[in-house]
This record gives sequence, structure tokens and C-alpha cells, in this order.
Amino acid sequence: MNLQETFAEDGVVHIPQALNTHELQLARGAFEWSLANPGKGASRLIPGTPGSYYGDLANPYCFDAYTAVNTETKIPMLVARLWAKPNIWFMYEQIFKKTGGDDGKSARRTPWHQDQPYYNIDGSQNVSFWIPVDPVPRQWTIEFVAGSHLGSWLMPRTFLDEQARWFPEGAMDEVPDIEAQRGKYPILGWAVEPGDAVAFHMLTLHAAAGVQGNERRRVFSVRLMGDDVVHAPRAWETSPEFPGLKDDLAAGVAMNHPLFPLLLR
Repeated sequence: MNLQETFAEDGVVHIPQALNTHELQLARGAFEWSLANPGKGASRLIPGTPGSYYGDLANPYCFDAYTAVNTETKIPMLVARLWAKPNIWFMYEQIFKKTGGDDGKSARRTPWHQDQPYYNIDGSQNVSFWIPVDPVPRQWTIEFVAGSHLGSWLMPRTFLDEQARWFPEGAMDEVPDIEAQRGKYPILGWAVEPGDAVAFHMLTLHAAAGVQGNERRRVFSVRLMGDDVVHAPRAWETSPEFPGLKDDLAAGVAMNHPLFPLLLR
């Protein structure tokens, strides 16, 4: 199958060496900018566990720092191949830095979840590009349940205390205990190198292991949208929030807004 067919069927594709050496340097530069310029979304994502898991997202000052990544790499063209549609908008950026503990223990797993239920958007033309800055062996990589983007939305919960902050309790089915019955699910994951990319639909169930000992896993990510994505304001705080967007865009309106630059037409 080609990229478009695989993405449509599995909800995720691995693209080895998606970025050349120059493009990878641009991605690393964007990662380092985000690390040096924490925004309101910066946090240690799962405190109170061995090691460290730091992240930041949706910094409103990132656009200049990310211009080269968005315009001088193959990422927009790769997205166009996934959807066979030309119009692509930048939604937001995100970085992750996961390290193991000094006692040899690993940082806690990122639990199984979908991304789209945390957001204020509806629509099927969406993708997250997950680009490692460090080599990531198979046992530490991000994993996916193939085809899960074709199913229903599942309850988004906070990672630390599993609270239903985004939708009322009982409004959605719960994420199944995939770890307890891994053999029942078509789980995909790859050992990845810097310059590789893993592109996945925002409804594809995914999770990631901890990092052992003094090792680290740094990842640069961009989230992108297509023609059919529309604003879906919630009555509660989404993640990310995009302050003021509710005042500018009505429900069901395309995401044509200065917060979301058009990358490819």
C-alpha cells in the first residue's frame, strides 16, 4: 500500500528518513527554541514518578521559530500525500522530553489515549507528525492500535489522576485496558532514528513506554489540519485552549484564523 492507503487503513504511517540532514537541523532548532522559551503550556506532564517527562505546546510566540520547519521541509508535501488534498494549516507545535530516573527506573508510560477528544475541532483531515530528535529503540517508542481512528471517540482523561475534565462522565466509552490484553489488539510501533517521522490521525489510540535509566527521548511534533476541520468550541477548557478563539469563530466554521497559518494551497 502507498502512504495514503496505509494512513487511511491504519491511522498511522512510519516514514523512514522523512527529513534530510538540513531539515532535521531545522526541526532540532525548533525543538531547542521551544525548550528555551517555555510557554503557558509547559509542564512536567506526569509528576511524582521516576525520571522526568517534560512537555510544552501551543506557544503563541512559536510562529517565527517554526517558519522554517513549516515552509522549508517536506512535512507539508508529505501531508498532502496522506490526504490527497492540497490545503494544509498549522494547528500547533508540541515537544516532549522524557528521561529515566537516576535509580535506574524508567519514567512512567504515557497512557493509551486519542488526541482529538482533548481538542476544540471536528473533522477527519488531521495529522500529528512525531519526529524524534534522538534514536528511539522499539521498547521506548510510541505505539498505536491500527485502525482505531475508524472507531468511536473514547473518554479523554487527565494522565495523572484520570479525571474526566473534557466531557461529562459517561458521555463516551472508556479506553480499554490495552496493556492487560495486548495480544487482542493490532499494535504498531517502530524503532526510529532522527529524521524519521511517524504520522498519525488524531483519533488513533496511542501510548508510549517510559525511558530506562539515564537515557532520554526527545521528540518534536507538529499538528496539522485540512479542509474539513472546523471549530468545535466546548463549554470547558480544551487542551490546548487557544484563548479568544471562541469569540472569533462560530461552531462549525473552518479554522481560517491568524492562529493557524496556511502552509500549502
